[in-house]
Amino acid sequence: MFVQASEITARVPSTTGVVLAWLLAGGLTLLGAQVCAELASAYPRTGGVYVFLREIYTPALGFLWGWAMFWSMHSGIAAAVATVFARYAGIFLNLDDTGTRLLAVSAILFLSAINYAGTRTGSRFQAIITAVKVAAVVTIIAAGWWLAPESPPAVAPAEVGEWGITGLMLAVSAGLFAFGGWHMVTYTAEETVDAARTIPRALMIGIAVVTICYVGLNAVYLSVLSVPEVVASTRVAADTFDRLVGPGGAVAISALVMVSAFGALNGIILAGPRVYYQMAQDGLLFRWAGAVHPRFQTPARAIVLQAVWSSVLVWTGTYRALFTRVIYTEWIFFALLGVAVLLLRRRPGYHPAWPMPLVPLAPLVFVLASAAIVVNQLIADPRESAIGLGLVLSGLPVYWLWSRLRQGFGEASPTPDS
Repeated sequence: MFVQASEITARVPSTTGVVLAWLLAGGLTLLGAQVCAELASAYPRTGGVYVFLREIYTPALGFLWGWAMFWSMHSGIAAAVATVFARYAGIFLNLDDTGTRLLAVSAILFLSAINYAGTRTGSRFQAIITAVKVAAVVTIIAAGWWLAPESPPAVAPAEVGEWGITGLMLAVSAGLFAFGGWHMVTYTAEETVDAARTIPRALMIGIAVVTICYVGLNAVYLSVLSVPEVVASTRVAADTFDRLVGPGGAVAISALVMVSAFGALNGIILAGPRVYYQMAQDGLLFRWAGAVHPRFQTPARAIVLQAVWSSVLVWTGTYRALFTRVIYTEWIFFALLGVAVLLLRRRPGYHPAWPMPLVPLAPLVFVLASAAIVVNQLIADPRESAIGLGLVLSGLPVYWLWSRLRQGFGEASPTPDS
């Protein structure tokens, strides 16, 4: 929300386009959340999307999700959010590009160490940071509207570029990155009290609140900065309050943004290893990768692996390349989840505790919209899209080889419902 404003505005350079992109991204995310809520109520197991794909389709597809999640999707999100944190820290530390990346890596390693030391420690830390994060966002919106000038900044007609359906869809893709992580709630279904009710409620309320906050924040930005200024900014919240109240405002807002990004990063680091742990338990990953620390009772090795690779992504990938690959690849899987709801509703004996409303219309709309996002990304940025797709598909020969090796050692290949 604190960096994507620039990404979105660059693709739909007008207030109307920006608001529309955020609303569409929020609506699509809400449909996806309803899909996951139904599936989580039917398959309340640790692992979330991985479990859905494995049980509904085939273990190979579940493996591809975990494969892509580690190499690009989840680790890429962690790297990108850590970069946001480090960018805003630059307000205080005057960091160059190398310093920004170093700080981002340090944040990943620090939070990984906290979660390594105990799930309870990581969860408590997350609860505290989340409360501060919500307060930070509300403070930014309230202060922005209170201090904003009565009339928006004057913009010359030439400064507001034209945009069409392709630009809007790219803007929606960028917005989806800001909403990223909504499906992580399903990763901890077995640890959630009354998961069949709690997870759907958390998803629906959370996404509605987040959508309102995102639209509110962007309205504040565009009421203070011109469209070209928003596009050019890498710290749009800080630049907005620098304009409103001077350098002191930028410093205060940067601190709030840093706390918000730090909390998001901790949630990402907390959730990911649960999937890798479950894959190891299912025999789709080295058993040692799912080992539980004898003292801290955490998936310690999975946490370390995730931290190392996320740190590598910080050093080797730009922010734009990271979110392009992440959003493009993960929405292929989300589309398959929408198809799964349509298929499962025809199966006898399938009775989810929380059925998605407006079936088959709602999941069909979600599948078509997800497919449109994927196709548009392929056309608009074929090189980066090919890298993301190639990374995902490279997991197929790995899965095939892995299955053959397991059979050679006399281990049964995992099957749905095993």
